Amino acid sequence: MSVSKNLGEIMRSEIAQTPDVFQNLSNKLSDYQSAIDGLDLSKIDSVILVARGTSDNAALFLKYLIETKIGIPCGLASPSVVTIYKSKLRFTNCLVIAVSQSGQSPDIVTYTQAAKTGGAITISMTNDASSPLAKSTDLHLYIEAGEEKAVAATKSYSAQLLLSYIFVSLWAKEKIQLSNLISEAKSLVGKISEVQKVVDGFDHKSGVTVMGRGFAYANAHEAALKIQETLKVPVASFSSADYLHGPISSLTSNSRVILLSPASSAADAISATVKKVRDITKNIYWIGSGFKVESGEELIGGAVNLNEIESVIVDSIVLQQFAMLLAVKNGLNPDAPTGLLKVTQTI
Repeated sequence: MSVSKNLGEIMRSEIAQTPDVFQNLSNKLSDYQSAIDGLDLSKIDSVILVARGTSDNAALFLKYLIETKIGIPCGLASPSVVTIYKSKLRFTNCLVIAVSQSGQSPDIVTYTQAAKTGGAITISMTNDASSPLAKSTDLHLYIEAGEEKAVAATKSYSAQLLLSYIFVSLWAKEKIQLSNLISEAKSLVGKISEVQKVVDGFDHKSGVTVMGRGFAYANAHEAALKIQETLKVPVASFSSADYLHGPISSLTSNSRVILLSPASSAADAISATVKKVRDITKNIYWIGSGFKVESGEELIGGAVNLNEIESVIVDSIVLQQFAMLLAVKNGLNPDAPTGLLKVTQTI
């Protein structure tokens, strides 16, 4: 099959911009601090996150951050509770954070407005400060990604992860220093040829499953979504713990399994699942440097010398490169997959 050299050109370029986006976010640390200090979060005892699609995966990462660093319950909203079932929300002492690349989806805006009416403090994280969502919340935090032309979100997702880390760290009164994270992001952008080598030998036709746990759970869902969007094949994603509770029965010796294990993560968290998967299939691929890769398995790539949370943020670059290159290898254009729009509006 003849593959145009232009396939994926936009998506590749936008992934490569990620370190600059990270630098933009780092440059605004003091601004974010002032904005967050302007809210009274001292009485907040629960958090609800509102998002769809890729932003929903970023929200899952934010959920882990809030529950580990702040220690209060955090859940993901069901917008249809408001848009379809017309429920009235009672959100006293509740913080609602809406995460959206475009800030335009009506159900996200409507739910967030209903939460505010119901007493919640509301924050939005978007890539458009003039969007309906940004204008409807008590505080808007711009993700600093700039224009994103490819339909599949890349640099905006990575920016949502980093902004979530910044927000929760500042809320928790923790100091963060992002120079090593930015350097590692630049390094991974420059190693795309290593990802290409893995893609060249990757056969998706026998099924693909992606797994992660803890902070990496968000990237597991996002990796599966990116492959589905760009390669147009079904891909399953699971918590590596949940996978043992039934789904592993569908695994065969021909299945391809992508495991996410960020640097500095606890190997024990996924070791039981890895052992059982290795007993069934040898077609195992890794994103992240947190687990020992056995002979015959493939390391796609991943950050080193960062803590677990920062590694997850930077490893998002690798999963995006992998999905983009896999689509191009199969003659598809990941910049504009058939049937998808850049802005998806649901009610």
